[in-house]
Amino acid sequence: VEYTRNMVTGASTSQAAIMLVDARNGVIEQTSRHFYINNLLRVKDIIVAVNKMDLVHYSEDKFNAIKKDILRLSAESEYKNQNITFIPISALKGDNVVDKSIQMDWYNGETLLAHLEAIDVKDVYEKAQTRFPVQTVIRPKSDQYHDFRGYAGKLYGGDISVGDEITVLPSLTESKVKEILFFNESFDKADRGSSVTITLENDVNVSRGDMIVKSNELPNIDKNINATVCWMNNKNLQASTKYILKHGVNTVLAQIQSINGTFDTNTSKDNIGATELKINDIGRVEIKMNKALYFDSYETNKSNGSFILVDPKTNETACVGFIN
Repeated sequence: VEYTRNMVTGASTSQAAIMLVDARNGVIEQTSRHFYINNLLRVKDIIVAVNKMDLVHYSEDKFNAIKKDILRLSAESEYKNQNITFIPISALKGDNVVDKSIQMDWYNGETLLAHLEAIDVKDVYEKAQTRFPVQTVIRPKSDQYHDFRGYAGKLYGGDISVGDEITVLPSLTESKVKEILFFNESFDKADRGSSVTITLENDVNVSRGDMIVKSNELPNIDKNINATVCWMNNKNLQASTKYILKHGVNTVLAQIQSINGTFDTNTSKDNIGATELKINDIGRVEIKMNKALYFDSYETNKSNGSFILVDPKTNETACVGFIN
């Protein structure tokens, strides 16, 4: 239980997870907790590695029983887009880790390594609506680039092309993409996951922390959010407490309006009556900011639907959050 925050931190930036299950013990409390956290954080590819098959005499029946229990957890979960792969292995003997096992001729799937190598690396960057948080404004003011004004950052969600109509948030200023640059090269199009510099047709006011989006793909803009958070601080979270909220490269002041319950990570059940969050608790909260955020739900856009809360007194990261 005390490693819940570690698990959440790792899963928050992962596209695939290997869940080890001891073939002798089957699905235990920790298995359910890890499956729930992967589900909560929308980890797309789950590899259930049923280990120590040599200690159950490579039993297909034992493997199928564990598979049935995991599929039951999946059927009860909210997130239905996970790809779940079951691989029986013996880490000690090397069965189905790198090479196919001669002991389990009843298994016709890939080895663990082969499956990992077959995962499409493009899927590491999720496909969603285009979001371009501006990391920095580039203005060389040199003789060669006297009037150059470029906006550098990393592209999330979707692609962007020269000529696309865009909107700058929060000002809602509209323009078009003039150039897409990477070092000394220019491109007509940039794919998600690319770190590039963009120039615009008109000389508009864009600063670090602003976001460039396609004009027909505007996110939510609001001073209030409902979110699921994993609490990581020794100091309990209570209503009315103030924090610094970091959303991408944007920073705002925030206050906890209410705590609306906690989750039992073993059973996925809600505790509606909770009034505070303790370290490693996962719960629902309502947060109010001093200025509007431009956000998506974590369900539709992980990169633009996540944030952290920072304690302004200690500068410690107090929690990671996922906008509902």
